[in-house]
Order: sequence, then structure tokens, then C-alpha cells
Amino acid sequence: MGALEGRVAIITGAGRGIGREHALLFAAEGAKVVVNDLGGNLDGSSSVASPAEEVVAEIRAMGGEAIANHDNVADWEGGQRLVASAVETFGDLHVLVNNAGILRDRVLVNLSEDDWDSVINVHLKGHFVPTRHAASYWRERAKAGHPVKAAIVNTSSTSGLLGNVGQSNYGAAKAGIAAFTVIIAEELGRYGVRANAIAPAARTRMTESTPGLSDYVVKPADAAVFDVWDPANVSPLVAALAAEDCPVTGQVYFVQGGTVRRFQNWTMTETLEKPERWDVSELLERLPSLGG
Repeated sequence: MGALEGRVAIITGAGRGIGREHALLFAAEGAKVVVNDLGGNLDGSSSVASPAEEVVAEIRAMGGEAIANHDNVADWEGGQRLVASAVETFGDLHVLVNNAGILRDRVLVNLSEDDWDSVINVHLKGHFVPTRHAASYWRERAKAGHPVKAAIVNTSSTSGLLGNVGQSNYGAAKAGIAAFTVIIAEELGRYGVRANAIAPAARTRMTESTPGLSDYVVKPADAAVFDVWDPANVSPLVAALAAEDCPVTGQVYFVQGGTVRRFQNWTMTETLEKPERWDVSELLERLPSLGG
């Protein structure tokens, strides 16, 4: 019995990279998987169906159950079809892993409106839409008296939580996803739904094209050396967060290689305080004492 035996899971962006590893591990752990992928290029242009179909073929070859889905996760009707495909094919839905994303890296002064809109749309709206439809399904199940033990795993990034030059669009979306996760965990707990997020560091098309990272994510020449950038290292955490008996919710985790670290939400630290309104001149003098 695997950790996800009998669970039905949707994994978006599962045709390649980290999403593909999620899908393969979920199937190995007993889950029935909806492999969602548009098959697009890294910047979101064009699409081919083959990556999702190839992952489904791999899962079926290992004795698992999976179907391919090619809906756009940022499209309202597409999100409805995605959730419906899981329920209609496998009879239920227990897990949603939001993983799909694109890159349009530019420094701010070179960033176009389309660069901004495309990245925000795929990442932020692409997390919201499937989550919204899955949440509606789970709420109705809970209201009808059916026990719900569901899990959402979102994909944030250190680019949003810590910052990275050239990725203001991507980082803004990823920071938004972290906040989205914390809030929906509070809202959906009453229906039996947990929500967490990961900020993974792994070798993917995205990291290989990210400024400053491409030289560091290469696979070790020596096969005996642990490959800390292998995308498969990320998936066990996602599977654990998706398990029925996992109690964790409302958290964001960094994961790379064999390292898992919990992020602390935005928190207030050093303080300036007086029993009356501050003068601008006073603040100019005192603000440096807060650091930063």
C-alpha cells in the first residue's frame, strides 16, 4: 500500500520537469492521476499534446492509472473541465497539485505589458482557477455529508519569497501564490481541505534559463554523487503533503535535494514607536536604526 493509495490527484504542468516527477511518484504511491499539460514552450507559446500523453503512457506501463488533460489552467471553463475530468473518470478528487508555469524573464525597464500579464495569468490565475473549482466540489461534498480529506499543494518560489533580479513578474506571482495558500488554508479547513505550498529548487527548463542558475544546476559527472538538483527530489514532499493522514496546513516549504525548510510568513521585527504622530525629519533620522 502506497502513501497515496486510492487518492485521485490532478497535477498541472505535469508533462515535463518537476510536474512529471510528481505524476510518476504519485502513481507509484497508488494515486490515480490526471496529468494536465498544455505542452507549451517555456514562455507559454504554442502547445502540443504529447508531453502529457507520454507521462500517462509511462504511468500505465508501470501498472498505474492516469489520464491526460490539455486544458488551460488559467481559463475558467478549462478549470471546470479539469476538475470534472477527474471526478468523471475516477469517481472523486482528493488532491490538487498546482505546478504549471512559464517564464518571461526581463529586467523591469525591458518588461512589456504582455510579459507581465502572461506570467501573472499562468501562475497566479492558473493557481486560482483549478483551486476555485476543486474547492467548490469539496464544499458540496462536505455539505452533503460526505467525509472530505483533501489536499492542495501549490508551487511558489524563492524568486517571490526572497527575490531575484530579472523576475519581477514571476516573483510577484510566486509571492502571491504563497499568500493565496495561507489564506485558502484558513478558509477551506472547515470543509476538510488542507493547503500548503512548496518553493522548489531543482533542474528544470525554468532554472536552466534563469539568470545566474544555469551553471549551477548541471547534473554531476560522477553518478555516485548525489544530484541535489534532480527534480525527483522535490516530489516526496509533495506526496507527503498530499497524503490523507498528513495534518499540516497553511505552510510554505523550501525543498532541494535532501533539504526541507519551513518558511516563516512575513513578520514584524524591529520597532519605532512614540505616543504621538511622527515628523518626517524624525523618521528620516530614525528609520536606518530598523536595519535593511
